[in-house]
Amino acid sequence: MDLQPPRAVLKFRLIFAILLLVHGLLLSPFTDYLSQRPVEVKLGYIPHPQILKVIVADHNLAVAEAAVVKVLFYFGTLMEKFQEDVIIRPEYPNMYRTLETVAELDPYNMDNYYFAQAAFTWNLGRIAEVNALLEKGVQHRIWDPWLPFYIGFNRAYFLKDYAGAAPYMQLAAERSGHPLFTTLAARYFYESKQTELGLVFLDAMIGQSKDKAVKATYQMRRDALLAVTEIERALAAFRRHQGRDPVDLEELVSSRLLVAIPADPYRGTFYLDEDGRVRTTSKLADIERQGATDLP
Repeated sequence: MDLQPPRAVLKFRLIFAILLLVHGLLLSPFTDYLSQRPVEVKLGYIPHPQILKVIVADHNLAVAEAAVVKVLFYFGTLMEKFQEDVIIRPEYPNMYRTLETVAELDPYNMDNYYFAQAAFTWNLGRIAEVNALLEKGVQHRIWDPWLPFYIGFNRAYFLKDYAGAAPYMQLAAERSGHPLFTTLAARYFYESKQTELGLVFLDAMIGQSKDKAVKATYQMRRDALLAVTEIERALAAFRRHQGRDPVDLEELVSSRLLVAIPADPYRGTFYLDEDGRVRTTSKLADIERQGATDLP
């Protein structure tokens, strides 16, 4: 009696053994690749909003929220890597396209506008793009004072367009009744100290912040502006007493107007430029600006 397994069974066992061996050889390298591949490839892409509207049907709000959460998680990972001294090129164009898509799917989603304001103004200076996105929110969230506040601040602080900023700040005041917005609306018709404007804005943003990564971004910026303010006050005192600019910031320390030159939280070094303005070698940028010029 022939107890040998049929040829088909032997062939199957041989193929299975080969596949098992190949699996063992490839699994470890592939696992290492997945764990070590750059974070930037993990964001993924999102279809055109008009196509997506057809696909998701009545689930547009849920899809929009999921897209925002995905971007926030991605950005939070970049911030964590930065704290570990690992600089990764962010997918800024893809992030911005995702935010635009979310605004089409759900123009009421506040997290979307809040993140755009946080990530694309301070670090990238893409004011026109952010304001265009915020305009959609202003038109739909007709009760919300924060979106016109963002646009007004962007126009005043980044573009120095105080006349253009005032109507938005006044709209924020009308929607909220808060005296802060009324005061800023009036001040925007005049040139004022930019660091002070920045601190007022960042205090408001930190107070309403929900996402830890975004809040950390604003807190870092606030710490930097506080350092600039400290130097500027010492500089003003030196000019009053000496009638000239100091040679460098060390002279403010030797004159006992500064205890020490404050640390730049962005790991740069503060200095005086040729016009006597306080600058820093970091340019107050925490994540590389690479890719910013590729935005639509």
